[in-house]
Amino acid sequence: MCKIFISADPASYESRTRSVRLHGVVTSLRLENLHWAVLQEIAGRDGMTVAQLIEKLYDELVADRGAVGNFSSFLRVCALRYENLIAQGLIPRDASIPIRSLDADRVLNGVPCAPRPAAPAGQARPAKRALN
Repeated sequence: MCKIFISADPASYESRTRSVRLHGVVTSLRLENLHWAVLQEIAGRDGMTVAQLIEKLYDELVADRGAVGNFSSFLRVCALRYENLIAQGLIPRDASIPIRSLDADRVLNGVPCAPRPAAPAGQARPAKRALN
């Protein structure tokens, strides 16, 4: 099992810092090269640069959630989520199909909510509490 993962090209998990401008403010983002590559693919599907994609994601996250926590982690999750949705067949593998052309509700239909964290070894997960 481990050979599948440890045989990855070390360049793919090297980190790279990029400076991006979000509404005139320069910020630095540090991600692994593999995440940058996936973000490049996502951006390319919609004819954007990675910087444009990042600004769009930032704006939509702020509009939806009101704040941005760890934005680098959010971008890593975006890349992983994109790959996962492709693996599930919910986003077409064909990179010529723009993401903006997809019906988000249809894509997300049936996608489970965030999993609950696993209980530490040897401990049972607490039961869900009923809301009254």
